[in-house]
Amino acid sequence: MTEPTHSLSIDIGGTFTDFTLLNIESGELSIHKVLTDSENPTRAFMRGTTEILQAAGIEPAALQVVVHSTTLATNAIIERKGAKIALLTTEGFRDVLELRREQIYDMHDLHARYPDPIVPRSLRVEVSERIDRDGRVFQSPDANQSTTTVDDLLKQGVEAVAISLLHAYKNPENEQALKDQISSSHPDLPLSLSSEVAPVINEYERTSTTVADTYIKPSVSRYIQGVEQELGQSGYEGRLLVMHSAGGVMDASAAMERPVRMLESGPAAGALAAGFYSDLLGEPDLISLDMGGTTAKTCVIEDGKPAQSNSIEVARVHRFKVGSGLPILIPVLDLIEIGSGGGSIASLDNLGLLRVGPQSAGASPGPACYGQGGTQPTVTDANLMLGYLNPDYFLGGRMTLDIDAATSAMTALGSDMGMEPIEAAWGIYNVVTESMAAAARIHIIGRNKDPRNYAIVAFGGAGPAHACEVARILGATRVVVPLGAGVTSALGCLAAPLSFESVRSLPGLLDTSDWESVNNLFSEMESWGRDMLSNSGIPADQVTLTRTADMRLVGQIHEINVPIPDDALAKSSVDGIESDFHQIYQQLYSRRNLSIPIEVQNWRLLVSGPQPVLNLQEQSADENADVESALSGSRPAYFPNADGFVDCPVYDRYKLTAGTQIPGPAIIEEEESTTIIRPGDSASVDRWLNLLIQVEV
Repeated sequence: MTEPTHSLSIDIGGTFTDFTLLNIESGELSIHKVLTDSENPTRAFMRGTTEILQAAGIEPAALQVVVHSTTLATNAIIERKGAKIALLTTEGFRDVLELRREQIYDMHDLHARYPDPIVPRSLRVEVSERIDRDGRVFQSPDANQSTTTVDDLLKQGVEAVAISLLHAYKNPENEQALKDQISSSHPDLPLSLSSEVAPVINEYERTSTTVADTYIKPSVSRYIQGVEQELGQSGYEGRLLVMHSAGGVMDASAAMERPVRMLESGPAAGALAAGFYSDLLGEPDLISLDMGGTTAKTCVIEDGKPAQSNSIEVARVHRFKVGSGLPILIPVLDLIEIGSGGGSIASLDNLGLLRVGPQSAGASPGPACYGQGGTQPTVTDANLMLGYLNPDYFLGGRMTLDIDAATSAMTALGSDMGMEPIEAAWGIYNVVTESMAAAARIHIIGRNKDPRNYAIVAFGGAGPAHACEVARILGATRVVVPLGAGVTSALGCLAAPLSFESVRSLPGLLDTSDWESVNNLFSEMESWGRDMLSNSGIPADQVTLTRTADMRLVGQIHEINVPIPDDALAKSSVDGIESDFHQIYQQLYSRRNLSIPIEVQNWRLLVSGPQPVLNLQEQSADENADVESALSGSRPAYFPNADGFVDCPVYDRYKLTAGTQIPGPAIIEEEESTTIIRPGDSASVDRWLNLLIQVEV
């Protein structure tokens, strides 16, 4: 066998598919980007893989590992392109997906809409069975009924079945019985059980998560199997790992078995990359700004780790209104996403005000300047007109931008606004930047933190062009732009350990918890997690266990995540857990409520393999480094704080050496992204060739 020398990661986004190839020994990083093929993502995956390997002069057999993140799972739900599925549920609970929580997410909107249930009512079937709230079985499912029911569903074209029974989180016996009954007669029928997908209290959320898992299982399985087959035929001999939403990776078989965990696969990779740079640069507190072609994502990095959450919403009717989407109970990195990417379309709303996004031109037809038939003005068109982008060096010259098409689109918008085209372009840039800054501010202040105390790490194809202006609005003074910023999310895949998180509900007051039952839960979760890692090739002595619990004060509805000691739990453990709860609670809410009892909802266990070591190539800093040696020319760029267009020096990112000082204004170009340094700001290059920008606020 060929000795592996490189690691490859691929991140499929809505507009571009990004690649990073890391030399394990030297730390040399190669990067690549191709347009996403929305009809057949595997084509772009394999085309880009072939191109980056050929450019590096290596064969697929030289790859140690291939790690993949993708938006496929999320898009299948948003676009309703999943399988035709059915739901088997307890008699009397057929309509839980429509009853939801019987709450209106916007009290001022009496006509508030929700996304349609993934499973139509005609395919939601009641089963005669019953388990009480304590987990006692009163009635087991009838084998004849279940077989007949599934036979009828298959005649209607059903491709997969979700099973979510009342109180199954407490006792999965009846769900397992249904699974066994169905599998005996239909062994190839994909099934998802709520007791396996999301074994937690909350009937609606548990069912919603199970249905989502079932809905995307057939398409995700076909996709991953197709990728594995293509990689194998190319000569790759290793495993395919897939990024999951909590900032780790799982092997391909685990991804196919539980695809719902992939919903935030792509954004999680970007947040993990930000955490990597936090450790690398010794910047414990960062705000990640990941702006791609379709969306922008921000995540708070504290003590080198991305913030985490226990649930997300997908397919929101109103993108920024919590409660208007489908709740999914999975561990996930806590990101906020807005419809502000390079392809975001600008238009006027009903009041005649400029709006940017959330609609995107995507990869096809793309922005007007792509010359692929797009006619609507986008953020990329605006950046081109402002002089920030080089029309002859987009994607390193592999794609030429059409300035005339961008001008035509901007002229039409400017006419509607009563403005010159360049004023409309600056309006788009300004609106999208303010939107990103506002989202980041809300995200940070919601965690009781001050954005002025954070540095910003900017990446994605469009992030470095907007980062300094976002920092100025937030009051932040430091911006970091990694080398290869356009594909940094793909690099994040290589920084992710193999990991699996389990969760079990055992509600009750902390000080009266049944500690024997809690210890048994943790033992079960540990056994499952260790088996998963063992199946993925991780030795037992390299496994790390992290225990937490979801807790709240009695009477509250939102929980906070609290660390739990590693040893056997007992009554004597309560004081330490209470102390940690109150400390975290005070950090979030600036107060303590010592007189109110604490209750626990869920117990969690994260089982992780070793953290991958990424040794990026370093340079020794040269105090005499001359920025002029990297000068590739100049062009007019628009800066309102400098009274309009300024003749701006343009530097080749690949010729900048460690120790170089760069005064603003400046444009720094690399193949996959462009960094804009405003007048008054300045930058330097560190030993990993990252740009460290000092922002004047």
